[in-house]
Amino acid sequence: MKPLPVYTFETNKITSQWSVIDDAVMGGKSSGSFFINENGKGVFEGNVSLENNGGFSSLRYQFATIETSSYTKLKIVLKGDGKRYKFRVKAKQTDKHSYTTYFNTSGVWETIEIALDKLTPAFRGTSLNLPNYDQQSIEELAFLVGNKKEEHFILEIDRIELI
Repeated sequence: MKPLPVYTFETNKITSQWSVIDDAVMGGKSSGSFFINENGKGVFEGNVSLENNGGFSSLRYQFATIETSSYTKLKIVLKGDGKRYKFRVKAKQTDKHSYTTYFNTSGVWETIEIALDKLTPAFRGTSLNLPNYDQQSIEELAFLVGNKKEEHFILEIDRIELI
């Protein structure tokens, strides 16, 4: 089956469906930003602070329903900074919980493949006693950095697709 693009920065330069959510929503001092760089890649960059019980920054993309029943994996082409990131999807934007996994970055462009059925349910960082991702659609995905330390981060994203 042909890959299904979820988002390709090469062809889509509109960032209005992307939003940064930091620990500031709960009094923290972390700060992230999102922009398209001169090479046409999406860049999620900022600083994680542990002040005021903070410790995370996230980038969320919300979109119209994409059917996933014919696909088994998400493929993400990205360049990280050697740090660990959390990846989340929601079947419906209105769901309280997400399906999550972690991935490590290497500092060079790489392709990360995430098996949908390996995504585990969680709410605000707490694992839930529910089945792994077994849904038929997605309406939101997110990247989160929160490694329990103060640090600068930068994650460049080229494309995300279902395979």
